[in-house]
Amino acid sequence: MTERKARYRITSFDVAELAGVSQSTVSRALAGSTAITEPTRAKVMMAAEELGYVVDERAARLRRGKTGTLAVVVIGRPDESASGLNPFHFSLLGSVCAAGAKQGYETLVSFQSEEGRFFGKYEERGQADAMIVIGTGVNHAAWDYFRELSGNGRSVAYWSSPFDELEWVRSDNYEGGILATTELLDAGCQNVVHIGSADSPQKQFGERNDGYAKTMTDRGLEPVLFAVDESLDREEQGRKAARQLIASGQPFDGVFISTDTIALGVLEVFNAEGISVPDDCSIIGFDGLRAGQYSNPPLTTVEPDIDVAGALLVRAALGGEEATERRVPVCLLNRRSVKRR
Repeated sequence: MTERKARYRITSFDVAELAGVSQSTVSRALAGSTAITEPTRAKVMMAAEELGYVVDERAARLRRGKTGTLAVVVIGRPDESASGLNPFHFSLLGSVCAAGAKQGYETLVSFQSEEGRFFGKYEERGQADAMIVIGTGVNHAAWDYFRELSGNGRSVAYWSSPFDELEWVRSDNYEGGILATTELLDAGCQNVVHIGSADSPQKQFGERNDGYAKTMTDRGLEPVLFAVDESLDREEQGRKAARQLIASGQPFDGVFISTDTIALGVLEVFNAEGISVPDDCSIIGFDGLRAGQYSNPPLTTVEPDIDVAGALLVRAALGGEEATERRVPVCLLNRRSVKRR
């Protein structure tokens, strides 16, 4: 290490001095400009390597009018800590970060749940080139705030937005409802019920219920919905709905449940009440959560392609797609909570 390098941060001017060229030549050479001859480029590269000079990519982007950063806002329930966040949103966040990195973007992540403290003006502050909003749909104040930020030249994409006019990306929830219900019926279940919601502000629940109901009516069967209490956390929603189902006297030998976290609550109650899954009742969740591998029994689930979800959100936020409707494909992930009868 040279004495100069030890004293202060090396700049492009130091590289220019050592290489015997101008600072602008250094900048163009390191940026790959074809206007720079190979001998000159080689001198610049050797000088940069000797001095340990690293290009400040952030500064370079800012000079080009870009930050190279995507802002990702994760909406939580009102007054909820980040520890209570739906695990699916952590998976989705990871997918967005990976998809952004593939396009050379860093991510700036913000967890927001408290009304009066929402913030989304990252572009105006020069902190990000675009914004992606994900998280729970039950925080109405948050969604109203971020809805107002759409348009006006801002680059924003939303995961499973409760507002159809926004630039949204969602799982193919309707198809997922069909897949799950068909699997239960084809496995020999005679009384398939659905634990979820038909009129939730979270659009995915209504779409999943519609897929279930359509499949049941196509088979000449009556759809039966046990609605969850969305004021509760997801697992408690499942526990409460499972108790209501058992107490109702409604016959059931198959249950399609609108999310994996709700399904884990259902499983807990079924196990406690001596209802054997899958011997007495087969169940299927939705979201493909890894935690479902470790439930008792491992949870069969409808799995969205999480990598596609992240890629579509990034492309939508950056303006890479013209269509405003984007569906993420889903598939059935068979574990051990469905038994053929």
